Amino acid sequence: MAKKRRKLDKNFEKIIYSSKKKIELILAKIYDITDDDIQKEYMSAFQEVVNLFDLLKNDYELVGFHEDSEALNKNFKDAISKFEAEYEI
Repeated sequence: MAKKRRKLDKNFEKIIYSSKKKIELILAKIYDITDDDIQKEYMSAFQEVVNLFDLLKNDYELVGFHEDSEALNKNFKDAISKFEAEYEI
């Protein structure tokens, strides 16, 4: 049986790229925090966002765009919005 091809979506690839850049920007801001305790607190809280992004990106790379892709993206966006609302950065 032939291997099923991944369904690609240019708009979704743009979303993933811009999300990656946003993660990198927030991480750079966290690394700029001079107080180690605060930096550790922010990194710990931000880890959930990073994990959701990794799940989103890996799912797209392995499976491609599918019916659950939008839900994964929404979970990521909700988590990053929650982080930004709770932590001033």
